[in-house]
Amino acid sequence: MKKSKKNIGIIGLGFYVPKKVLTNKDLEGMVETSDEWITTRTGIKERRISSSTESTSTLAFNAAREALKNANLEPLDLELIIVATITPDMPFPATACFLQEMLGAKNAACFDVSAACAGFVYGLVIAQQFLRSGVYKNALVIGAEKLSSVTDWQDRNTCVLFGDGAGAAVLAPVDNGGILASYMGCDGSMTELLMQPAGGSRMPASRETVDKRMHFIKMRGNEVFKLAVKIMSDAACRALKKCKLGVDDIDCFIPHQANLRILDAVARKMKLPLEKIYFNVAKYGNMSSASTAVALCEAYQSGRIKGGNIVVLDAFGAGLVWGAVVIQWQK
Repeated sequence: MKKSKKNIGIIGLGFYVPKKVLTNKDLEGMVETSDEWITTRTGIKERRISSSTESTSTLAFNAAREALKNANLEPLDLELIIVATITPDMPFPATACFLQEMLGAKNAACFDVSAACAGFVYGLVIAQQFLRSGVYKNALVIGAEKLSSVTDWQDRNTCVLFGDGAGAAVLAPVDNGGILASYMGCDGSMTELLMQPAGGSRMPASRETVDKRMHFIKMRGNEVFKLAVKIMSDAACRALKKCKLGVDDIDCFIPHQANLRILDAVARKMKLPLEKIYFNVAKYGNMSSASTAVALCEAYQSGRIKGGNIVVLDAFGAGLVWGAVVIQWQK
């Protein structure tokens, strides 16, 4: 007799953002910009910036601790840790390994996922496969970024966009609901649109790469904007179609918080009412893989997500990569 597939859902959530708030007014004193210019073009009013003693693993630890508490799990109960990040503590070992030690989760297998802003969605889908197959009983998935460490604070076009933070989710089998479907994609021909050029094997660190500021985020914003709207709307609709649902079935839509104008355009393209979308880009900016994770945590904590609701996470990022996941929140 064929076994039915397990329902895998989220049983605990947690997030952490640094205490330091960098406002648009603060940025006016750093680069040639203005609060009006930033707000009009991005919808961002402020972002969080890590202290010199905080690393990506520090941010992840604080989010993970809250998620484990909400899931009623001890660190030793954890069997898998996945950290989605493009700002790891070091090129190697994985940031997930540092996190395991900080948590005391010595029974967990650990690895990182590098899928830029879609990292948290990718992490959820990967964890779901391990749990459905029975390899592991539970998993901790975290989107964590210290983007301030790779932001060029002399580039007014990019430094206004990014912030630091971490969001965490504990996944396990659930009696009902859970992850219903997902869709992931990539177009590697567009790598040049958004990247950190130096620091890898293709362009190792040198005096020249440092002098040319090649270790910071480089982005062709207008091109990314145009592609993002099509990519995000398409990814969400494809994921919904897989589980025989449509846009009208969505109760809470949680997109990657890159830019308010992008999110508005996605809503129009999908014919999705704005009241069904959760926004927090104004107070955090773009936190890459942490964006959808933190937004999911806030949406749940604020009561925007209730048992039985259909929740869609939707993200795109450097690569270009993209992904969407449809979740029915367990009752």
